[in-house]
Amino acid sequence: MEAISDENHETVHKEDAHVHTHMDHMHPSVMVFLTFKDLKVGKTMAVYFPKRDPATSPKLWPREEAESLPFSLNQLPNLLKVFSFTPNSPQAKAMEDTLKECETKPIKGEVKFCATSLESMLDFAQTILGFTNELQVFTTSHQTKSSVTFQNYTLEKIVEIPASKMVACHTMPYPYAVFYCHSQESENKMYKVALGGENGDRVEAMVVCHMDTSHWGHAHVSFQVLKVEPGTTSVCHFFPADNLIFVPKPQHHGLATM
Repeated sequence: MEAISDENHETVHKEDAHVHTHMDHMHPSVMVFLTFKDLKVGKTMAVYFPKRDPATSPKLWPREEAESLPFSLNQLPNLLKVFSFTPNSPQAKAMEDTLKECETKPIKGEVKFCATSLESMLDFAQTILGFTNELQVFTTSHQTKSSVTFQNYTLEKIVEIPASKMVACHTMPYPYAVFYCHSQESENKMYKVALGGENGDRVEAMVVCHMDTSHWGHAHVSFQVLKVEPGTTSVCHFFPADNLIFVPKPQHHGLATM
């Protein structure tokens, strides 16, 4: 089942090979992090944007269908039989990793939930953001068609999206669509960033900055990429196109450009 393959290990396009970075030993898929001070117009940096084909990506199941199957690590042997995966297959490992991640306790100040249906994802977002609020959803969008996943981009325009709270939902490898959704109490900032790629690609990218990282684990990949310690700096990251950010719809539209 190709759709479940973990895109973090996908083959990088040959055109990406000329991107030079001090992280040459790291897989390009981790090159999505930057510090708040680097979030400025004119900054050029290498960024990884996975290109996933919607036609072959797992689909969100209706709630009734998703809830008819257990979503639990201790049920993994039975789930592998349901989806006809052998225990040692890459698909089985991806399912195991996703279920483990979903069952790991949240860090201090974080609320998390793995949504297996659109209805459960919206329920979680409204629980965090308020049932009386209308919700807005933001995603990264590619303005040009290209197969290049990793290249140098220049930040051309940065617009802050005011949001007192936000819920970010990230796709996880699984036979059907699963979103890891979470919200953090600590201060976060959200931006829409216009990027120009060196090969002419145009991306309207969503960036979220976590201003307090003191409760993050030392092993978090962002600290390895940025070569910093927890709590010493903010950590910002670009969102791939199939991830979602929910925020309350503002009563008055005021966007600040950096």
